[in-house]
Amino acid sequence: MRHKRSDFPEGFLFGTATSSYQIEGHGQGGAGRTIWDDFANTPGNVVRAEDGARACDHYTRYPQDFDLIRDGGFDVYRFSLSWARVLPEGRGTPNAEGLDYYDRVTDALLERGLKPAATLYHWELPSALQDMGGWRNGDIGEWFADYTRVIMDRIGDRMWSVAPINEPWCVAWLSHFMGHHAPGVRDIRAAARAMHHVLKAHGRAIETMRDLGMSNLGAVVNMEWATPADDSPESALAATRYDAIYNHWFLSGLFKGEYPQAALDGLEPHLPKGWQDDFTTIQAPLDWCGVNYYTRKLLAHDDTPWPSLKEVEGPLPKTFMDWEIYPEGLYKFLTRTAREYTGDLPLFVTENGMAAPDVLQDGSVPDEGRIAYIDNHLTAVQRAIAEGAPVQGYFIWSLLDNYEWALGYEKRFGLVHVDFDTLERTPKSSYHALTKALKD
Repeated sequence: MRHKRSDFPEGFLFGTATSSYQIEGHGQGGAGRTIWDDFANTPGNVVRAEDGARACDHYTRYPQDFDLIRDGGFDVYRFSLSWARVLPEGRGTPNAEGLDYYDRVTDALLERGLKPAATLYHWELPSALQDMGGWRNGDIGEWFADYTRVIMDRIGDRMWSVAPINEPWCVAWLSHFMGHHAPGVRDIRAAARAMHHVLKAHGRAIETMRDLGMSNLGAVVNMEWATPADDSPESALAATRYDAIYNHWFLSGLFKGEYPQAALDGLEPHLPKGWQDDFTTIQAPLDWCGVNYYTRKLLAHDDTPWPSLKEVEGPLPKTFMDWEIYPEGLYKFLTRTAREYTGDLPLFVTENGMAAPDVLQDGSVPDEGRIAYIDNHLTAVQRAIAEGAPVQGYFIWSLLDNYEWALGYEKRFGLVHVDFDTLERTPKSSYHALTKALKD
């Protein structure tokens, strides 16, 4: 690995990330049913109909996994909390076993000198709330605030940082317009309402945590650089629309109290009544902003209803997800976000990483491609810092190979290989390279 810790500013934080449903084993510990259990149980939604009932069994193996983070030299562990583990019905009586579990997890991280960076929601909505409309229901902000209070009353005093919702674009658009993720809806009215309600819920969670006296609260948005597929005005317009929906909508709502017109052109007729009045809540002051970044997309016009665009395969090398490797996009997003939205607010790269067809060979897992991917994206971070972007940390997705949602267990993002039959953990070459780099 070309980079090392000493190449970055004093106090720059390195971390790794996971999410609850992808690793914990949701079938244990009294957790309630989620939309991902339902989605996976529906034929055709998930590769081999795999679900997160066992996953990586992190629920019982977390001490071993936390030792790997500590021994790797990382500073921060970014993890998510399961709403249905805390409140099996989404509301009402908490699950004592779930609260106790997150209590133990928090203490175990602190005992190892790791900073706990919690996310309240990483896509696993309790099924009982989906029965009531889920993210389409305007009451979800209050349900989310109540859940926030229950879990943060218990562990909030020991969190280093908290973000309410991971990747709102995935929660709203990918899951309610494209239908690729749970709950698998394809409906522009549902998508528009989810796009708005997810931000209102974020704001209510921030208000709730401030009321509890908590600090270092942020937002985590995912971004894909939008490039026109050719020089035509039609492709330029398609890329502008994609950029508005994917990237500008959430940042603009959070930091400007408005939505971009290029997205409102299609979504405004479907937004809930009085949506303009919610920006005071949506704009609850933040202490930092997180950027999740993996790839870019090439966009062209498509003769379909709005947004009338399609993705075109690009020429760059690709990961095992068939995502183009484009480190330049991370540099562009970090500088653009600071310039147009966040100013001096600290920025963190809260997710960055790649899937690869990693194979265990004689007790080791060579993944030189992942090392190069991380190296090249760290170069992009350094370039952004040199131009004044206040980037204060970089977190790698993911610690472990895990349940990759609709793609089941075949796409491996981890620094640590997981045998999904035996659940044995084997650190990959990238883990060892990072361990050395973070100690220099």
